[in-house]
Amino acid sequence: MTTPTGATTSLDGVRVLEIGAFMAAPFAAMQLADLGADVIKVENPDGGDPVRQTGPFLDGHSSPFARLNRNKRSIAVDLKSEDGKAVLRRLITNTDILVENLRPGALSALGFDYPTARELNPGLIYLSASGWGQSGPLAAQPGLDIMAQARSGLMSITGTPDGTPTKVGVPVCDLVCALYGAMAAIAALRAREHTGAGQHIDVSLLEAGVSLAVWEAGTYFATGEVSAPLGSAHQTSAPYQAVRSKDGWVTVGATTPKTWEAFCHALDLPRLLDEPRYQSSYERQRNRETLITAIEEATRQRSTEAIVEELVAVGVPCAPIATMDEVFGNDHLAERGFYWDAPHPELGSVRQVGSPMRLSSTPPRRGAAGPVLGADTARVLTESGYSADEIARLDQEGVIATSGE
Repeated sequence: MTTPTGATTSLDGVRVLEIGAFMAAPFAAMQLADLGADVIKVENPDGGDPVRQTGPFLDGHSSPFARLNRNKRSIAVDLKSEDGKAVLRRLITNTDILVENLRPGALSALGFDYPTARELNPGLIYLSASGWGQSGPLAAQPGLDIMAQARSGLMSITGTPDGTPTKVGVPVCDLVCALYGAMAAIAALRAREHTGAGQHIDVSLLEAGVSLAVWEAGTYFATGEVSAPLGSAHQTSAPYQAVRSKDGWVTVGATTPKTWEAFCHALDLPRLLDEPRYQSSYERQRNRETLITAIEEATRQRSTEAIVEELVAVGVPCAPIATMDEVFGNDHLAERGFYWDAPHPELGSVRQVGSPMRLSSTPPRRGAAGPVLGADTARVLTESGYSADEIARLDQEGVIATSGE
């Protein structure tokens, strides 16, 4: 597999089977696909991944699906049928990484738990993503991103003081769990080079969420203090938050002695430099309410654009709060080629959010948009040794689907 520039991809020659839905497994597999792995998405012939039914739709195709499942091939197989299980067994024997995010025990009930899969392929890396992990009192409970954000404590520290419980705007537990899973899978590939053996990887949305509580853990384990929502403010430093401008909001981060001094001079607030309450970032955070009131007396007199211009000129970190349309039309990201168009057999070009991984010699692959359900079933089965007659029989009996949604 090559990128448009002709460079070989990092995971060239690695085969991945994805048995999943919605977010964690598909997003993890997308990372591996971007890095060049041949990702085969195994879907139910009756509708496939539920994301295919998630709008908005473009000519009957799910727009989110076309972006979340780029660079993959789709095969539609009924894994509850004996012939379908036979197909999966054959695929597993020639697979490097299996990625799944079914409820713990679901694949085991089908006869494809890790010990069984390992017998078929001792070198298999078997990645399981779930809400709560493969063991523990919560393991059998269904767990979606918002439940993980709740149990991980993220919702207790997100939002404004005295506000309603608020989740992070994106499904952060799903996404971070997926990134941990992809990273662990690549680490397991490296370990296999030395041992020849695969292994089971257990990642959960809950632990992914808790792992992000770096500042909160530092506070609690040191003092016993329980963190609470701070709006946009930082847990330990100030000023590091959004402040009001004349026409909106602007984020600022003047937390070092140098940037704090430059910040005060740029906004005509030199008097704050002499205030005992504001002599260190930690002291400024402890007295944040009075500090921000004083700062906003100055920022409310200036436009967001003017504040950014003034602070950038003196080296103080700052940025306007962009809306998503501004993000997707951002000149900086456009100049770096972050967005790209992926071909789709029925939709034409589908705009993609690029991969943040920029490797100078083996850059991420820019292939096709998310595949049509079953678009690659016949080809993948042929590669696995099935004859044309066998494929036709399985298709006729409804074990597989070979084309179309």
